[in-house]
Amino acid sequence: MKLLAIESSCDETSAAVMVDGVLKSNIISTQLIHTEWGGVVPELASRAHQKSIIPVVTEALQKANINKNELNAIAFTRGPGLLGALLIGTSFAKSLALSLNIPLIEVNHMQAHVLAHFIEDPKPSFPFLCLTVSGGHTQLVWVKSALDMEVIGETQDDAVGEAFDKTAKLIGLPYPGGPLIDKLAKEGNPDRFPFSLGEMPGLNFSFSGIKTAILYFLQKEVKNNPNFIEENKADICASVQKSLIDMLLRKTKKAMKEMNCTQIAIAGGVSANSGLRTRLTEMGSELGWEVFIPAFSYCTDNAGMIAMAGHFKAEAGEFCGQDVSPLARYELAAKPLA
Repeated sequence: MKLLAIESSCDETSAAVMVDGVLKSNIISTQLIHTEWGGVVPELASRAHQKSIIPVVTEALQKANINKNELNAIAFTRGPGLLGALLIGTSFAKSLALSLNIPLIEVNHMQAHVLAHFIEDPKPSFPFLCLTVSGGHTQLVWVKSALDMEVIGETQDDAVGEAFDKTAKLIGLPYPGGPLIDKLAKEGNPDRFPFSLGEMPGLNFSFSGIKTAILYFLQKEVKNNPNFIEENKADICASVQKSLIDMLLRKTKKAMKEMNCTQIAIAGGVSANSGLRTRLTEMGSELGWEVFIPAFSYCTDNAGMIAMAGHFKAEAGEFCGQDVSPLARYELAAKPLA
């Protein structure tokens, strides 16, 4: 099975080639144009995808030493994501599959984040719990098999990645701010500025409250000292990061106990955060968990994870027709009509 995969859900244009479950190439083109706007601009993202998709697919095929006529199927991100961006990847995948007379495989982006753990060793065994954290999603996913997942907890408002980016904006860091907070946090005191974490019922999360608390805290301190942020930037970053990670791990620990599980994985862009990776590893050692952390290249959006999901779906014979359309909202457990 020689599979081409395409990812275009947000601001990365990516293509990958997988042969019999082995990833041969994973090319990612990151759109830098959004930096000057302080966030992803959907229209600019769509235009950048149009410009990049052919060069990225060409490079992925060349690196894998595969001719397009050798392909057996094409997998693509159907959703969730920015509709205009998804349209570019979906339309390209459909057109190329039609021209080559090969089947299509539609992939749920969030399912693919979880399955990124099966690209390289070590790999978790089913069932396991996955904490999926990104700019748009925060979910606790019970992974029964590659194609059977259940969301047992999720944010009721903002995602944790949004909380990181919003904080970064408040303290004057450029977009994307999450990685910069992580970098500055290493130099700061995480206990300097405690924030109230709040509590949601069950296994759900809420980050709107702490976002507001951070805003009011900064406004109050800056009123007393206009140079407060600049003088305390590292401590602010360390304190905010500690609070957000505390919120994530508190629910993760609860879910692991409820599911009687000993295997925990993390996925999504925020899983690249060094503080989260370290704290989860420490908690795993303390509680006897087996912790699975993906390589940095598979944390952010990439076509390698789409290829992995496509591989599992191809094995199960789950293909789709040319009448498939992208979905801006696509629930993880959903089985949408084509």
